[in-house]
Amino acid sequence: MASNPIKQVTGKGVFVSGDDIDTDRIIPARFMKCITFDGLGEYLFHDVRKTESGEDKQHNLNDPRFGKASIIVSGNNFGCGSSREHAPQSILRAGYNAVVAGSFAEIFFGNSTNLGVVCVTAIDADRQILAAAIERNPDLEITIDVEDHKVWFDDEFIKCDIKAGARDSLMSGTYDPLDELLQGAAQVTAVTDALPYMQA
Repeated sequence: MASNPIKQVTGKGVFVSGDDIDTDRIIPARFMKCITFDGLGEYLFHDVRKTESGEDKQHNLNDPRFGKASIIVSGNNFGCGSSREHAPQSILRAGYNAVVAGSFAEIFFGNSTNLGVVCVTAIDADRQILAAAIERNPDLEITIDVEDHKVWFDDEFIKCDIKAGARDSLMSGTYDPLDELLQGAAQVTAVTDALPYMQA
């Protein structure tokens, strides 16, 4: 059993400005006291989106123009800081399935890929072009072509990059490690059934 192959991601975009956006900004630690990851999307970027009293701040993620966005465009070193898996989980559960950034922290990138959240890099100038296009037209349709290393919009494109291993696993549908474990379930059962101490 494999996950669905991901060769392209299409959706509307939202620009979240800033370099070195760490995992605590993506999902503050106090919201990690949960048994499951369900509901984490509600707290995505909570402290930059909400006041202490819970009112909305001025932020693109609160702007109704970008309410249908499913692709985040951001800065360099996205997902740095602690290696909490809750950060990509909150992105996914808030309805975002891709991030275009200048670079990614390695553990965040790996955790995101395992969830099928596509993370591609693009140079600063190209991301500025994309962010400006989103600002002009919040309904702009963006397509990230994982196979062809391009981000398409408005009949033009910018180049993007993704690590070869992640690209291969996304395109083949083998990005979820739990699926890989489940594929070996029969072999695991055969081994455990043959163990002498399991015969009693």
